[in-house]
Amino acid sequence: MIKLLRIQCYCVILIGTLFVHPSSGSTLMVGQNQIYKMPSQAAAVARDGDHIEIQPGEYFDCAVWRPNDLVIEGTGSGVVITDKTCMGKGIFVVSGNNTTIRNLTLARARVADMNGAGIRLDSGNLTVDSVRFINNQNGILGGIPGTSVNITNSYFEKDGYCGTDSGCAHAIYINNVDLLKVKGTKFINTQMGHSVKSRALRTEISECNISDGPDGTSSYLIDIPNGGALIVSDNVLEKGPKSQNHNAAIEVGAEGITHQTQQILIQNNIFVNDGDFTTTFFWNVTATEAKLKNNKLSGEVIPLKGDGTVE
Repeated sequence: MIKLLRIQCYCVILIGTLFVHPSSGSTLMVGQNQIYKMPSQAAAVARDGDHIEIQPGEYFDCAVWRPNDLVIEGTGSGVVITDKTCMGKGIFVVSGNNTTIRNLTLARARVADMNGAGIRLDSGNLTVDSVRFINNQNGILGGIPGTSVNITNSYFEKDGYCGTDSGCAHAIYINNVDLLKVKGTKFINTQMGHSVKSRALRTEISECNISDGPDGTSSYLIDIPNGGALIVSDNVLEKGPKSQNHNAAIEVGAEGITHQTQQILIQNNIFVNDGDFTTTFFWNVTATEAKLKNNKLSGEVIPLKGDGTVE
């Protein structure tokens, strides 16, 4: 008796090459000597739970990541994806849930509407660990309700943009997610926009260095335009001489209060104003009492404008 053996093959044809996906939850290697030469080729066949490992090198590429539970990471130093965007949005466009991106560099994202992002987050929870964002219009842009964004040990340099008609882009611009957490991350030389702009229901920023430096032209260092709970602790903050916003370093509520603001705690931070102007360290437009504790301020600085206490 002859038995028939059925073999299922999951595959996709890209640029004349047949790529076969091994199985769900697999490791897909990207590199010069690998099956997948570019991140976009791995993204085209990726499935839920896959681990994409990108070998060191410079990739003129962009990728759209749609499956859930992906881990996308560089396998060593010097993994750079640069100078190309997908869907008119960004270098990496993420629409799956629970995506982790780590140990790589995303550089020089530009799109026609001036909102090009290193990571454009269209949907889902996002974890960013040890990622460098260099000279993008936005470093990270996006987010939807019911999700969270967690950024650790990362680096943002010369991100941001403001145009006369197109509005502004920022180093980080997170929309109405439930929670934004930024920890152990450095922002330097942000251009015109804010270093951190968050419309999250709750924003936590800790152990970061957010500095204009001598050439940064940023507006606010931290902008929480619609209210929401805010914890800013153990950071080093600096407003530079070329800052385009002399009003404040941190503000809450300047675009209208749409989020319940249960708590505002600003503590154990070091803030330096290096400009030849007076600025406010923390500007509170909400009716929630802000608590400022053990912050060290230097330069021409007013500690608090609006409701709250300074200890």
